[in-house]
Amino acid sequence: MAYTRKDVTTLTAAERARFVKALLEIKRRGQYDEFVRMHIDFYVSDGEDGLRTAHMAPSFLPWHRRFLLDLERALRKVDDSVTVPYWDWTRARSAKSAPWTADLLGGNGRPGDRQVTTGPFAHATGNWTLRENITDEDFLTRDLGRARDPIELPTKDELEWAMSDPVYDTSPWDSTVTKGFRNKLEGWGTGRGSVSWRNHNRVHRWVGGVMLGGASVNDPVFWLHHAFVDLCWYRWQKRHAQHRYLPARQPELGDRQRGRVVARTEQLPPWDVTPDQLEDVSAIYRYA
Repeated sequence: MAYTRKDVTTLTAAERARFVKALLEIKRRGQYDEFVRMHIDFYVSDGEDGLRTAHMAPSFLPWHRRFLLDLERALRKVDDSVTVPYWDWTRARSAKSAPWTADLLGGNGRPGDRQVTTGPFAHATGNWTLRENITDEDFLTRDLGRARDPIELPTKDELEWAMSDPVYDTSPWDSTVTKGFRNKLEGWGTGRGSVSWRNHNRVHRWVGGVMLGGASVNDPVFWLHHAFVDLCWYRWQKRHAQHRYLPARQPELGDRQRGRVVARTEQLPPWDVTPDQLEDVSAIYRYA
């Protein structure tokens, strides 16, 4: 039977406690750090050679869908009542409310080093030392809203700009495309600074700290953010039912993107699964 992912603002105190406890347990076992390392390893940008799967490519959405499922399965082996909640950043926009509460993810980083000192993931608890990182810090950091150069979370209208595009993705299948749902949601825009960060990318920038790089998984909000990104894809699929993941097949010979993106029925590394197989998740989970 399909289980349900809930809006983080609707979780009961008991549901919050179970979710946190399960996260801390897989961290204690060393499993959580494996997820961090995987995301670092698969964060391949346009400027690098080889296959892109996790970011700046059509497979951004199915890759993170499977990544979320793997994390969720690990949590549910600890406690089968737990599912990953989603953070709707178009609605829950305060740095003082869920998910930034002391009984859930904790709050903002302190001035200076941006270290998170509240909640169960604060370094002082001894339960959340960063062991896989792209910097030397071993503590969780955040800069919610960016104190020195403030930005806002994406709005409902900005998200709708992506949701209303009926085409999943388009050539050249990277961070430079200006049409297509995938990149409008992933959020690689034109221009410089905050105007170039849309939707998913802007949220990473708004949270700041470790959420700014390939090691963003070190902040548990990563999963709540990507659960909402997945929900957006889920809703887009229902709205544009006649449209599917693209490209359906590899770009033509001579195209510089040939072999650098995953087509619909090709294996999606590091798993033995295709984007086609990840389009319908109705037998696994649903959203409340």
